[in-house]
Amino acid sequence: MITAEDFQAGQVLLIDKPLTWTSFQAVNKLRWEIRQAFNIKKIKVGHAGTLDPLATGLLIICTGKMTKQINTFQGQDKEYTGTFVLGSTTPSYDLESEIDQRFPTEHISEENIHNATQQFIGEIDQFPPVFSALKKDGKRLYEYARAGEDVEIKSRKVSISAFEITKIEGLNVEFRVVCSKGTYIRSLAHDFGKALNSGAHLSVLRRTKIGEFDVNNAVSPEDFISSLSSE
Repeated sequence: MITAEDFQAGQVLLIDKPLTWTSFQAVNKLRWEIRQAFNIKKIKVGHAGTLDPLATGLLIICTGKMTKQINTFQGQDKEYTGTFVLGSTTPSYDLESEIDQRFPTEHISEENIHNATQQFIGEIDQFPPVFSALKKDGKRLYEYARAGEDVEIKSRKVSISAFEITKIEGLNVEFRVVCSKGTYIRSLAHDFGKALNSGAHLSVLRRTKIGEFDVNNAVSPEDFISSLSSE
């Protein structure tokens, strides 16, 4: 049985983040539930690596003194699975925004798709999406994007150690990627479309691993909250 003292001393919670939830919402919800369950006035709770609202999967949430380990967890390699849609792009590189351009796909073969992954293995230069929470001059990039303002974004080096295509069904390409901290899978989708002389955007994303932590060992927020009431 986990006690209030255990949460204060520090717990590492593996949460399977639902679709549409922000990582911030997940942290706030769990903090509130822990405080209510144990009548705690104040407790530190934080997450080790943001997931976009349209992504699901592994979110490491730390409580109490374990929040000091957040930077360590954030620095570990991550594994993702998901789906690229070929032939069209969106300003956000995913389904957060509407399709803005369409491209030919008739020239793309399954062999082309598999071969294109090799361009992204190793250390690469990647431009973050303009629809991201990164800051420039004190403002989030998505604030500039939503205001229709152009902003210069610098590329940064990221590392991809595995990139495999797991299924191709029409224009939907399913994949698995293992990458370093700071890699944007949305940007990878966008660049993958370019590599095929076409376009692409991300339609599905799930984080399956962070270092040695696996989403198969994670629980939904609802199941975690239920476990508190049964303590």
